[in-house]
Amino acid sequence: MMDFVKDIIGDELSIFEKKFAGAVKSQVPLLDRIMKYIIKRKGKQLRPMFVFLSAKLQSPINESTYRAAAMVELLHTATLVHDDVVDESFERRGVFSINAVWKNKIAVLVGDYLLSKGLLLSTDNNDYEQLHILSQAVKQMSEGELLQIEKARKLNINEAVYFEIIRNKTASLLSSACAAGAWSTSQSKEISTKMGLFGEKIGIAFQIKDDLFDYGNEDIGKPTGNDIKEKKLTLPLIYTLNNVDKAKKRELIYIIKNENRNAEKIKEVIDVVVKAGGIKYATGQMNKYRDDALKILHEFPQTEVRDALEKLVWYITERKY
Repeated sequence: MMDFVKDIIGDELSIFEKKFAGAVKSQVPLLDRIMKYIIKRKGKQLRPMFVFLSAKLQSPINESTYRAAAMVELLHTATLVHDDVVDESFERRGVFSINAVWKNKIAVLVGDYLLSKGLLLSTDNNDYEQLHILSQAVKQMSEGELLQIEKARKLNINEAVYFEIIRNKTASLLSSACAAGAWSTSQSKEISTKMGLFGEKIGIAFQIKDDLFDYGNEDIGKPTGNDIKEKKLTLPLIYTLNNVDKAKKRELIYIIKNENRNAEKIKEVIDVVVKAGGIKYATGQMNKYRDDALKILHEFPQTEVRDALEKLVWYITERKY
């Protein structure tokens, strides 16, 4: 965990770990075994961090904040489990996915179980505003995913559609984490909406950063080209397709459609993107969304919590993996 976050919400995150493990307990032995597997391989926990910091920006953290963080994690985990089934992916962060170990049928049901746990957690405690915020995010995530699948078939994504996809698919959950966290301590629609917008801007910057990793970065050094293999049109590539001549555009689209497994050809595409300024353009867009988020954040009084949120924003756009 980043030290600057640990200093501000370290205790709350430790308490949250225990509460979350309790929230996913089940009487069904198979389900309980899978939940333990999920908890053991959890990632950086960025979303709970945003819930707690957005809450603490207003007032001290309360029980409703812990429930908001648990709901965000339950919904996030459910969508990851379902995503791995949809993408036929057998690995996540270097560990076997649920569908790789227990097969698709069980993975789909586990995702459903996690979703229902999130819904029950809020209805049992009358957290209706938080339930509304998070249900909105689940709807948007499904829409974003389906829009991406529809557009990937034709490879006709323009920049506006790309931003609509990532706003729905990625940014909506981070937005709801900030909005639900802020609501838990402020009970103010205005503050909750403002923090939701802050989270959306960060979520978009986060996704553009992920897109850039596909073209290599300073540390890893070598590009992966995974998005190209999966025919995903990301911002560096969309910019390039719109800024090369017609012949080059046709050639790139042909490679993405028909030769996307050929390492040499993928390298050709990456080289064209770099040369056409696609990386530079996407980095500029990412920084613009980061700055927009910081502008919203700076409408709140300066405190150590605001400073930690600001550092978290910079971490997202400057991380090496």
